[in-house]
Amino acid sequence: MPASSTNTGLKSKASAKGGISNAPLVGTSQCDQYWFDEAAAERAVQFFARCLTHTKGEWKGQPFILSDWQADEIIRPLFGWKRQDGTRKYRTCLIQIPRKAGKSMLAAGIAAYLLFSDNEPAAEVYSAAVDREQARIVFDMAKGMIDGSKPLRDRATVYKQSIVIPSTGSSYKVLSSDSNSKHGFSASGIVLDEAHAMPNQELWDVLTTSTGARRQPLAVMISTAGFDKHSFFYAQYDYACKVRDGIINDPAFLPVIYEADKEADWTAPETWHAAHPGLGVSVKEEYFAAECGKAKQMPSYENTFKRLLLNIWTESNTRWIPADLWDACGGPQIDLADRHCYAGLDLASTTDIAALVLAFPVDGTVYLKCFFFVPEDGIKRRSERDHVDYATWVRQGHIVATEGAVIDYDVIRRTINELSEQYQIKEIAIDRWNATQISTQLAGDGFEMIGHGQGFASLSAPTKELERRVLGHQLNHGGNPVLAWMASNVQIEQDAAGNMKPSKSKSTSRIDGIAATLMSLSRIMVSDEDQTSVYDGGQFEFM
Repeated sequence: MPASSTNTGLKSKASAKGGISNAPLVGTSQCDQYWFDEAAAERAVQFFARCLTHTKGEWKGQPFILSDWQADEIIRPLFGWKRQDGTRKYRTCLIQIPRKAGKSMLAAGIAAYLLFSDNEPAAEVYSAAVDREQARIVFDMAKGMIDGSKPLRDRATVYKQSIVIPSTGSSYKVLSSDSNSKHGFSASGIVLDEAHAMPNQELWDVLTTSTGARRQPLAVMISTAGFDKHSFFYAQYDYACKVRDGIINDPAFLPVIYEADKEADWTAPETWHAAHPGLGVSVKEEYFAAECGKAKQMPSYENTFKRLLLNIWTESNTRWIPADLWDACGGPQIDLADRHCYAGLDLASTTDIAALVLAFPVDGTVYLKCFFFVPEDGIKRRSERDHVDYATWVRQGHIVATEGAVIDYDVIRRTINELSEQYQIKEIAIDRWNATQISTQLAGDGFEMIGHGQGFASLSAPTKELERRVLGHQLNHGGNPVLAWMASNVQIEQDAAGNMKPSKSKSTSRIDGIAATLMSLSRIMVSDEDQTSVYDGGQFEFM
């Protein structure tokens, strides 16, 4: 991970298996248009040691003396690097560290410093999180620190959900993504805790866009890794990695990421130490060893161990198809005009999402073209529920939003008829449930309609076939992001005979596109065009 003086202005070194270690230059140093103010950096570090105390655990009541990595990689860079006008260089900081690295205490200390020592007139500092209970964790820690410090306690008036400094008109308040009142702010400091759990970026956007009138606002998001790569925080993490690696030049953004290399031996103590800066201090190695042993004995716990303690972005604990294998099938597609295909149509609920998938068998590879439909009304509510940005997918053309509160099946019917002018649709397999009317209409339009069951008997063979094709790179889905999200949601259930199928009840969210894909594959399998099947090459299972 290369250092960039126009990026962080720090001498950066990156462990091959861990995160960034930033060591500020000594003294008052010039670096392009930025300079390092050693006095300001040390003042921030000493604020923790002299004014704050630990509020929990074996160090409760003792001074909050920062670990070297906390001081050198976060606090000194944040508050030491300056612009030519004397204001802070960094305006946004992403801190991704494993669990039990003291992240909430650190976040509380940053919030307290921004409230008491930032010299911002009428400062407004906010602790934010996915819900009020989570948001209060950092706030309550800060409140405990203030209660334990007479100089701070004497200056502040502490309320249930706010801390006010009457002499400066400054305040520190707690917010959550479900707050009813999210506007009218003029934030000078923002601390977002457990950012990976945020359902969307609405609260973050409201707070960060409220900083325009401030001289040197600072927004800090702090979190462990997650497993939803379609989430708000993953997009922020991806951006931070690109800033860290010099791919994106954003001098105002400070990325601090500790994570194990995905290819490293996750059972090795050297991997643990590289990934977890607090190992041996805030968390004991014996605890790591015990949790690792649990993960070895319980494969379902392996991803939990990797995500929470090694800070690796993983799939959900029971994902069917691994992301790397799925992504490898997303290359560019050939020209499919006038080629024949088999369609799968999953209508699901009229108020959720419907999926149409065309499957084109060409020279041993099946190419997929996907079409998704949602009702226009309630898109925001569904986005919050499913933790994906439907509105963006609609704008990008990956989803069609039909007018009203339910999906307009006439739009689906019209789309299929329009597609039949470009491609030769030989059959349409359709979930029999609640599909009588559109099935009859499409049959009247001249399409061959095939009712498709959703039990083991109907879905086991195409489920295994999809596995085989993904494993053998004989599937091309064109990188469709909606289908990728749905693939990441799938959990599989098996019966006593070893038959398998996706479980809509157990899967983490929508899988309608995968259901439509399986129906289209099943029609290819029974046609005389596909001479290879799961039964010829053995059974491949990702589980």
